[in-house]
Amino acid sequence: MAAAFTVRGPFTSMRRLVSSRHRYRPCCPRVQAAARPVVVVVPRGLPAALPQPRRCFRTSYAAGGPVLQFKLSDIGEGIMEVTVKEWYVKEGDKVSQFDSICEVQSDKASVTITSRYDGVIRKLYYDVDTIALVGSPLVDIETDPGHEVAPEKDVVETPAVSLDEHTHQEIKGLKTQATPAVRRLAMENNIKLSEVLGTGRDGRILKEDILNFLSKQTGAILPHQEIRPPPPPLTPAPAALSKPREKGLPSAPQPVAPKPVFTGKDHTEPLKGFHKAMVRTMTAALKIPHFGYCDEVDVTQLARLRADLKDVAKARGVKLSFMPFFIKAASLGLLHFPILNASVDEGCQNITYKAAHNIGLAMDTSQGLLVPNVKNVQVLSVFDIAVELNRLQALGASGQLGTADLTGGTFTLSNIGSIGGTYAKPVILPPEVAIGALGKVQILPRFNSKDEVVKAHIMNVSWSADHRIVDGATMSRFSNLWRSYLENPAAMVLDLK
Repeated sequence: MAAAFTVRGPFTSMRRLVSSRHRYRPCCPRVQAAARPVVVVVPRGLPAALPQPRRCFRTSYAAGGPVLQFKLSDIGEGIMEVTVKEWYVKEGDKVSQFDSICEVQSDKASVTITSRYDGVIRKLYYDVDTIALVGSPLVDIETDPGHEVAPEKDVVETPAVSLDEHTHQEIKGLKTQATPAVRRLAMENNIKLSEVLGTGRDGRILKEDILNFLSKQTGAILPHQEIRPPPPPLTPAPAALSKPREKGLPSAPQPVAPKPVFTGKDHTEPLKGFHKAMVRTMTAALKIPHFGYCDEVDVTQLARLRADLKDVAKARGVKLSFMPFFIKAASLGLLHFPILNASVDEGCQNITYKAAHNIGLAMDTSQGLLVPNVKNVQVLSVFDIAVELNRLQALGASGQLGTADLTGGTFTLSNIGSIGGTYAKPVILPPEVAIGALGKVQILPRFNSKDEVVKAHIMNVSWSADHRIVDGATMSRFSNLWRSYLENPAAMVLDLK
């Protein structure tokens, strides 16, 4: 007969086994959870010795929360990357909501990034002075267990609006939004959340809002878009004032305007023709460093001269505008400043001084922006230029401008003032090195030589030059000479050939 001994011993839960699986298999948590007695059978004739209980190691494990990637959100103004200037935390640090994580710097401003979660920093993705891209993770944060949080955008601290310029306005009838940490901070300082303006998303009250409220003690303010004036009182019609509505009669139904139905659809078409050529030209123009120069021209005397010659030109079948005078004055100026009538090669290694003054005129046509040019202006009279302009404008209106008219230009004027506007920023037409934009002619008050206020015909001009080969002084001197020809048209007679 065998002797049986019943041994009962305490079993503690163990998270993992650190020895051989056969030896410590009885210590499996499932077996320990059952807590059943162990029966040992001893054969007859052997000394009844109690088995030696094995002592198990007791371990504990604190289950952590989910690890969230804290990403760098868009901080506005089209910024796609920033430089990490300073870290305020390191791996293993515990952070709370609204604690500063790091400082980043763009090409426009420095911004402090604050935490959205409570937890422990597990990983830093960037070193100091490295580039961080918008949308990429900055840190990994292990959130506190038992608190479910949804990944959100990181908080960017922005300059607070001055509270001294506004009065306190209490928010009533609205449910305040705040995290438990913010509510606890408000409760500890005896602050009513309904009196604090939330600057977070959807009006959420942030930790900074509580701190600003404590420091200022002047109350919160409502953002500009939330300050709504009270609706004006409804003023009854005069007939309603004179004759009260009888009781029991139904009021007239209010007219309801039908909602408009829009059935238009977007459509896409490829660029072709002159539009496609314009894309190539303007793309090449963006590689040129533009120098801008603006001035004002008094064309009062020129206006009188044009009025005297207008009927004469009309009798010859030609429409005389200001533009032939502007073009001829530019050609006379180019004789003194030939570098403005030059061109450079693609690598900007060689300058070619053009002998002919082929002055282009930017023209608005049904096909788009075209720039035909008047050939050899240096040998043409003002009337000859007017005849050529009439021809080019007629061809442009009918869409029949040829390649010969659109190529070979050496200098360009844009008469944007014929549509409107005073100043512009013209774009150089490669391979040319200069262009001018003419504003509209306005009648404005000006002082004459006797300090008397008189009516004057004033036009503004805007120049752009390739600053790689044209300096500001050259452009200024050319503009002054061109302006002198227009303000005193008789001076052009001395230089006409």
